[in-house]
Amino acid sequence: MNETSNPISTVRIRISGASCQGCARKIRTALADLVPDPQDVEIDLEHQLVTLPESIDPEEAAVRISDAGYPASPLSRSSNDSADPAQRNHVGPDQPRQAPGGTESGEDVVELAITGATCSSCVRAIENALLSVSGVTSAHMNLADQTATARGNANPGQLIKAVDSVGYGASVIEDPDRADEAREQEDRRHYRELLIKMAFSLGLGAVMMIWGMTVGDMMVTPDNRMVWAVFGFLTLLALIFTGGHYFSGAWKALRHHNANMDTLIALGTGTAWLYSSVVVSVPDLLPDMARHVYFEASAMIIGLINLGQALELRAKGKTSQAIRRLLDLRAKTARVIRDGEERDLPVEEVRVGDHIRVRPGEKLPVDGEIVEGETRIDESMLTGEPMPVSKKVGAEVSAGTINSHGAFIYSATRVGSETALAQIIRLVKKAQGSKPAIGRLADDISAVFVPIVMLIAVTAALVWFNVGPDPRAVHMLVAATTVLIIACPCALGLATPMSVMVGVGKAAEYGALIRQGDALQTAGKLNLVVLDKTGTITEGHPKVTHLSAGSGQDPSQVLALAAGLEIHSEHPLAEAVVNRAREQKVTAEPVTDFEVLSGKGVQGFYEGSRLRLGNRRWLEAEGVELDGLEQATSDIIEAAGTPLFLAMEQTALGVIGVADAVKPDSAEAIARLHKAGIKVVMVTGDIEATAQAIGRQAGIDEIQSEVLPEDKARIVSQYREQGYRVGMVGDGINDAPALAAADVGFAIGTGTDVAIESASITLMRGSLHGVADAIEISRATVSNIHQNLFGAFIYNTLGIPVAAGLLYPVWGVLLSPIFAGAAMSLSSVTVVTNANRLRLFKTSRGQGEQNG
Repeated sequence: MNETSNPISTVRIRISGASCQGCARKIRTALADLVPDPQDVEIDLEHQLVTLPESIDPEEAAVRISDAGYPASPLSRSSNDSADPAQRNHVGPDQPRQAPGGTESGEDVVELAITGATCSSCVRAIENALLSVSGVTSAHMNLADQTATARGNANPGQLIKAVDSVGYGASVIEDPDRADEAREQEDRRHYRELLIKMAFSLGLGAVMMIWGMTVGDMMVTPDNRMVWAVFGFLTLLALIFTGGHYFSGAWKALRHHNANMDTLIALGTGTAWLYSSVVVSVPDLLPDMARHVYFEASAMIIGLINLGQALELRAKGKTSQAIRRLLDLRAKTARVIRDGEERDLPVEEVRVGDHIRVRPGEKLPVDGEIVEGETRIDESMLTGEPMPVSKKVGAEVSAGTINSHGAFIYSATRVGSETALAQIIRLVKKAQGSKPAIGRLADDISAVFVPIVMLIAVTAALVWFNVGPDPRAVHMLVAATTVLIIACPCALGLATPMSVMVGVGKAAEYGALIRQGDALQTAGKLNLVVLDKTGTITEGHPKVTHLSAGSGQDPSQVLALAAGLEIHSEHPLAEAVVNRAREQKVTAEPVTDFEVLSGKGVQGFYEGSRLRLGNRRWLEAEGVELDGLEQATSDIIEAAGTPLFLAMEQTALGVIGVADAVKPDSAEAIARLHKAGIKVVMVTGDIEATAQAIGRQAGIDEIQSEVLPEDKARIVSQYREQGYRVGMVGDGINDAPALAAADVGFAIGTGTDVAIESASITLMRGSLHGVADAIEISRATVSNIHQNLFGAFIYNTLGIPVAAGLLYPVWGVLLSPIFAGAAMSLSSVTVVTNANRLRLFKTSRGQGEQNG
């Protein structure tokens, strides 16, 4: 979606590297002198497009954007005939279609399934390989779910070759749902395979260790030499059949001038086996004290690493439970009424316009609108709201929700990938695969980590060989092997993506769709939240509460004239006035030349006289005397209503009070934000007195009243300039610039598509509790990532020196390679297990409901 849907001729500019609302803000700042009104700058982060009015020089705009750090190039001028690129891409049966993932500009988004990636070094190598392909503008890999995404104009075959060229496998994901199912089946198969390999390797290693410590000796002697030769052969088989993938991965990496986790494992276990083989084959080459074999270490290290990967794989499966639950919401069939007959059809065959019958307890297969009957529908998995919602004829219903009771018929309006559920699944998957800024720290370290570890291992070996105690060769081997094994960067590569996957899924359970990884990180840092009033703090459905006619005026005529004006308007206040007239069966008077004056009110002509309805400031500026309506105005304001003054030419006819009730849970949600240390500001176009009354009811800290729509983004920017981390919550078109200007924008999902697209986080229900939930989940997720990164860093920081022999001069301790293998596997399992703790997280409101 773009930020507007105006069908005007525009200039479009292709950009790259813009990934968050902070980037969007920088681009708007760069274009400020060229495009004074920020609402004229439309930024589509998903498709990497900037759209400007046709009067703007595209070359100059591209230069400014590029100077801001986002390479840009102009595209051809076009006419925006839809707010949604997905809609612009919609084609009829006779029209040409674009490649999967393509955009209207010809740019493709290709998703690849990756094989062979095991650590953060692999991620770095794969991303660099994809970026090296001509036409690729951005690339990202998610180690947690083994997928990579490339954006640009490259051929998928070239992308696969690029990944293959650095030693990994890749295939294009044509159907994400089927790919998920295939990956789950592959994970289950791989899990069983790892357990079998682990049992063989650990069993063989244990037998060798027990034999060496009881019957034989871990040192090679003439009496046990043949037995150790047999064990050496069995160990070789174990390395080939249970650890062969590590060696093949290391060989591929070596051929492509890379180094990764496989490199360290292969070097460590291979060196131990080769040394032991030399001891068994030609023991006379080594001193007596150096004739120690380490076959059992090679076998047990491979077994322990396989065990660690199996446990890691099992724990990983739990991180995707949020997506799995969403996928399970989809109905398989639908009872469709066609040509007067009811038939059960696969949901894939349902078409827009089909009538579908739903019985009690059934899931809804597609989105639609009720045409017959009424019911209550459980929408909890989409909105997080536990109570079923009443639905009558004309009400919209969504795929995946459950019909609590009562049969009804509805007409399909969105099917397949267009349903709200399908879009939610797509958003959650995209966010789970995103990489917040904190995750890039691990990527930067991984670029140099493995080569540095190899240098440390060589240095340790040289030190032990030259200045270490006898047997020097044995100590050299143990130190080098242990360093290589314990330093594998698996935990480092998993630290961020595992937590992000769980955190985004947890947010989705609470009805908060996090669109970008950076928003997941930034939301927890917010210390000020700006709230729009109408539809955000209040219900968004104003009602007329007062009607007072001026001296000598008929109240019914005042309402008829006001309705005659407002019937032409779509504003919520106008709807309230018109509804009141209908309720009282008052016929609206005919008004001509209707005009909306932003921030003032509306006007038109009735029987040749100018008729105005609007705020006090405007009418008094026009010379209308309102003194006779003071008491009525005071009553309206005290009841948190908005006074609308009606005047014919210079004569005041009356005042109408319209109030928008504060949502029942707004005060409670705002109290949660206060408890989290967040200042809350309300921005509204209401007059000061009305705004203050609403602010008191809701518990607002600061109120900005009588604000024009175009000033909201400026206010947000001012708070940011004061040093605040600002979140903006809104639901209307006029909120879109402010949502984009904030550090994190929260769009109420019941609002407009424009607002939702401009925000970083979409709230599926109209409650402010969603903001508090998202912030609490963000803080919990970032804390979890910090724990994972700290654990991974500390593990390697302390483990490598100990493995190299730092403690030997003090306590005579030299870490065994077997313990190194166990510790390395344990570190990965610990990271994944810690990430899974987030699945148990409950927000403060969730805990309160549970306790209650």
